[in-house]
Amino acid sequence: MVKLHTLANKKQFPGLICNTALQIYPRNELVPSETQRRTIYALSTPFGKAGVAVVRISGPDALNVKHAITRPSVKRFGDKETIPWMMERCQVVHPIHGNTLDDGLVVFFKGPRSFTTEDVLELHIHSGRAIIAAVLSALANLPSCRPAEAGEFTRRAFEGGRLDLTQVEGLKDLINAETEGQRQMALEAAGGAARAQFEQLRSIIIECLVYVEGFIDFGEDVDELGQERMYEEARDRAREISEIIEGHLNDNRRGEILRSGIRLAIFGPPNAGKSSLLNFLAQREAAIVTPIPGTTRDVLELTLDIGGLPVIVADTAGLRKSDDVVENIGVERAVNIVKGSNVSLCVLPLPDVLEHPSMDLRVEIPPSLQPLVSPKTLFLLNKGDLTKQSSDDRRRIIGNSGLNGRAWITSLHTSEGTVEFLEGFTKTLQKMYDIHGDDFSSRSPLITHARHRDHLNSALQHLRYFLTIRESLDFAAEELRYAAKAIGKVSGLIDNEDVLDVLFRDFCIGK
Repeated sequence: MVKLHTLANKKQFPGLICNTALQIYPRNELVPSETQRRTIYALSTPFGKAGVAVVRISGPDALNVKHAITRPSVKRFGDKETIPWMMERCQVVHPIHGNTLDDGLVVFFKGPRSFTTEDVLELHIHSGRAIIAAVLSALANLPSCRPAEAGEFTRRAFEGGRLDLTQVEGLKDLINAETEGQRQMALEAAGGAARAQFEQLRSIIIECLVYVEGFIDFGEDVDELGQERMYEEARDRAREISEIIEGHLNDNRRGEILRSGIRLAIFGPPNAGKSSLLNFLAQREAAIVTPIPGTTRDVLELTLDIGGLPVIVADTAGLRKSDDVVENIGVERAVNIVKGSNVSLCVLPLPDVLEHPSMDLRVEIPPSLQPLVSPKTLFLLNKGDLTKQSSDDRRRIIGNSGLNGRAWITSLHTSEGTVEFLEGFTKTLQKMYDIHGDDFSSRSPLITHARHRDHLNSALQHLRYFLTIRESLDFAAEELRYAAKAIGKVSGLIDNEDVLDVLFRDFCIGK
């Protein structure tokens, strides 16, 4: 039998204010294993100097931790029991020798009405490295506590039923959001909007299954006409849900792209103004600009917020034939970047591509660039200050070239037309990804992660196979079960341990 010693002895440890159930183990005796130490702790705010740092503790001994490492800074009257969800001023003390570590605030959340559904304690202390280190070290002295693993707080919220997997993913995306579009999309997912939609899809499949199983179980008690109606009702609902899933799958991966960033490649001939355009978008000297052809030899990438959309802009080498080995490598990389981009922006010097300036005004795209032009290619006709056309002539140039809504004439040197270009370019991107102005939630995409797409594809295949089966109703019912199970995996109703491990490991330690 292992002998246990309580920490809270007022004579030995005057800093403690009451007896607790926390215990310390003498040397050379058994200590609890990692799995036995169910109470976890971590810093939930970033390291560094700031006004406040939050240390979060979650688990069955959270309240005992409060009694062991805090004592009131002001005299309390009346009921001395801990009041959940009320913030108190306190002194944070060491549980062994009772030394004061900091003066701060403490709040206790009684489970299951907490983020993790367990008892949760939060210490709001001053954010200095020495203070944080001292408090974390003090918590390490409590045998029932251990440091939290990455994402463990959120995983406990998932396991306790507070969140489903789509909400967990939304929470993670919300923490990582860098633009307004990403924030609104992630906030909807974290709030359960995606969960509700997936649950609706799954419930319709289960309704189909009820009809088929009812047909199997009670078919003998129903006349032939009634049997046919039951089965056709199930098939009609399966067709309906198949069309809905197909609509979500045929979204051009809009959700994944908005979450991870729209990949935009800037390409064109040398000295067209590609690097100047990158500097204009970034509002700083991000790229070297010189009149020497071939200055840009490698791909330069920046992540920008354009109209609330996350855009990963890649400035590429000028596309031309060269005897320079290094430049040719840059040209090859540029071609690959353009082909792999979601949107491309071709920058052309207007004086060089203007065809028949005295007659039919139009631009001629160089033959070397034509293989890279696609329906998602936009055009910036730069150096417009060198051609001296009127506004009407410029509109005719774009119209005659078949580039209405896809091209703008500017001068990056004089800033002429840049405001109109940025406004038009932003609206074009928003239209491409079905974003209306600043309303990013009007038609928020359902699929935001690749695994959502995989599970929906699987469900659709099972539904399609169900629609082809007429003879064996047992097999038909099994296909519906597989379809419902595939959608259940999206929200975590049917879990996959490998998916859970990958998802929670990418969270920060304190979340």
